[in-house]
Amino acid sequence: MTQPDTTATVRPWVRIGLLAIGVPNLLTGLWAVLSPQGWFDSFPGFAPRLVAAEPPFNAHLATDAGAGLLASGVVLLAAAWFADRRSTQLALVAFSAFAIPHAAYHALNPAPGLTSGEDLQNAALLGFTAAAALVLFVASGRASAATTGS
Repeated sequence: MTQPDTTATVRPWVRIGLLAIGVPNLLTGLWAVLSPQGWFDSFPGFAPRLVAAEPPFNAHLATDAGAGLLASGVVLLAAAWFADRRSTQLALVAFSAFAIPHAAYHALNPAPGLTSGEDLQNAALLGFTAAAALVLFVASGRASAATTGS
């Protein structure tokens, strides 16, 4: 049985998906690491304020959460840069290890500072991001037309 070519280039839309997930994680992570209180008070930068909806503020926790988001953003952007199957799948597995429990937590635990509609919107967006990572993972298992010559 032959092994799949892990160095095959992923499809261009998979790279775009990696960027679409990676850039917000990178920027959010930088914000939380550089200004934990500002991130806590203001994320995502418009109403509703999602992090502040679950007080109290904890600088250590906010900075650690930001570092995790920053790391996932860096890994996703590196995978988009390398564009090979192995890097892409590794980055998506790592991101999914964060995104799936994160989405599940918010789906099962309403924030005291959000309305039911805001909670639903937040959980839906997080669920969509986790599902998008899974779709990109599956799509990355197929080589691009440029690699296969079709």
